[in-house]
Amino acid sequence: MFDGFQTSDIDVGDARIHVRHGGEGQPLVLLHGHPRTGATWHRVAPLLVRQGFTVVVPDLRGYGRSTAPDPRPDHAQASKRAMAGDILSVMRTLGHDRFDLVGHDRGSYAAFRLAMDHPEAVHRVALLDCIPIVEHLDRITPEFATAWYHWFFFAQPHIPERVIGADPDAWYGGDLEAMGAENFAERRAAVHRPEVVVGMLEDYRAGLTVDRADEEADRAARRRLTMPLLVLWSLRDDLEQLFGDPVAIWRGWAEDVRGRGIDSSHHVAEDAPGPLAEALTSFFHP
Repeated sequence: MFDGFQTSDIDVGDARIHVRHGGEGQPLVLLHGHPRTGATWHRVAPLLVRQGFTVVVPDLRGYGRSTAPDPRPDHAQASKRAMAGDILSVMRTLGHDRFDLVGHDRGSYAAFRLAMDHPEAVHRVALLDCIPIVEHLDRITPEFATAWYHWFFFAQPHIPERVIGADPDAWYGGDLEAMGAENFAERRAAVHRPEVVVGMLEDYRAGLTVDRADEEADRAARRRLTMPLLVLWSLRDDLEQLFGDPVAIWRGWAEDVRGRGIDSSHHVAEDAPGPLAEALTSFFHP
């Protein structure tokens, strides 16, 4: 995977962020979701390098080979604001003060927070398979609670660690061929480390507490994304079925929104790397 890329472990203060980076040209950050690592982008990143990007692929704090502080009662160590600060520090360490940004799944919330808090650093942003956390919570239905039960299960203290730790392979599953052997092996190694499982669960606990509060404060202050926003979603996932048009929802949070669905399962970077890379290139290289 990631032929020609370098790897670095960058100290950001209270965590160490593992990052792959390669290519030359316009800097572009790719943020993964749960329970993946940066390796989920292994089919997309080389395509973007060929299109003239410098591609930076971190593991989010608490995921993969990145570290995270011990959990705090308020879960702020796993907040999207903390994750956003990590990415800003990583990019400055690599010599990039302004960059384009992509987030998928949980990584989309870190990307959203980074773009909201640091518009001077983010040129354009693409958010994949997500709407704001508070928009999810405003639309709770039995169908949502059933399909996305993991949001609320992961928020419980102690129990999820015990359940997942009993058999991480059974819990997370995954298709080796669909993911790619090295990506699968990296994900599998990560979820067998108890501290990674805790870090990933803390991400969700922060989502329903401190991250929710941050979004509520944004909405009360009428803060909006000021840079162009691309919203993409997987047509063989359930985001649109549960919540309607994601672009319409994001228009309440951004001044310049465009988007469309992609024929893919949820893990779009693995399932539809060509169409995804094409959509991102068209947006970031208008």
